[in-house]
Amino acid sequence: MRAIVRDRYGPPSVLELRDVDQPKVGDDTVLVRVRASSLNSSDLEYLYGRPLIVRLGTGLRRPARRGMGVDVAGRVEAVGRNVTQLRPGDEVFCDMTQHGLGAFAEYVCAPAKAFALKPATMGFEEAATIPQSAVIALQGLQHQRQIRPGDRVLINGAGGSVGPFAIQIAKSHGAEVTGVDSTAKLDLLRSVGADHAIDYTRDDFLSAGQRYDLVLDLVARRSIFEWRRVLTPDGVYVMVGGDSGRLVQAAFAGPLVSRADSRRLGLMWWWKPFDQDDVATVKELIQARVVAPVIDRRYPLAEVPEAFRYLEGGSMRGKIVITV
Repeated sequence: MRAIVRDRYGPPSVLELRDVDQPKVGDDTVLVRVRASSLNSSDLEYLYGRPLIVRLGTGLRRPARRGMGVDVAGRVEAVGRNVTQLRPGDEVFCDMTQHGLGAFAEYVCAPAKAFALKPATMGFEEAATIPQSAVIALQGLQHQRQIRPGDRVLINGAGGSVGPFAIQIAKSHGAEVTGVDSTAKLDLLRSVGADHAIDYTRDDFLSAGQRYDLVLDLVARRSIFEWRRVLTPDGVYVMVGGDSGRLVQAAFAGPLVSRADSRRLGLMWWWKPFDQDDVATVKELIQARVVAPVIDRRYPLAEVPEAFRYLEGGSMRGKIVITV
């Protein structure tokens, strides 16, 4: 089969399309013919091996696994003899984070419990946008408490791969949502339901005097001490990703700052990849047509390096899909 592989950490140029052995089905695993995948910011971390803490799970000096990619949508080709919940022909999706990566390939193999039936109303390309980004959006929004109707929610970095899902999920709970991103992405934020769209290149939204019940920070370029002053008395600030220095600050200073009053600030250390309960919730929202993916660009498998360059540039609006 064909797959995108790399032998070392580095820029997109280290990625190559090669012929590799097709994975074999074990007693408890499922072989899936990949029809589509998508890119996430975590893929850049796995590509470069940074921040260095990433290498604790991916290999210290060189990648322990050569494959890349986590989001999978495809059709079951074969199942192990102990597998009863899936059968050949089922259309499924999966997050391969805990199963060796390798989604940028013609086939993947993972334990049956790793997969879920994809939403029937979605094609493979749409379904491939869901496994990591939508689940992170859901878990980030409910990291400290459930959103309540009327809550004022701010999503920073709202125009990337996670943000559009977060806007729609927050709106489905009755929140008043403010999205923050660059000029070129403001129309996207409004199109997916944001009540307010702020251009961070023109407006200092942390000095505007507005207060928020929940802040979901997807890019983390400002100090948590700045964020603290825009929270309501019982507001919550959740950092999901961004600059490594800010991540460290949120991890260690956040809990200390939170002790001063009822405002809570901190880092979502780790999401639960493809948690089946959260996946079921996302599927319900999709089937109710209150959440839908936003696809910016599509690239064939052979052009994955170019897709990474586009991702790295930061101008994507929504998800980047890989068609297989």
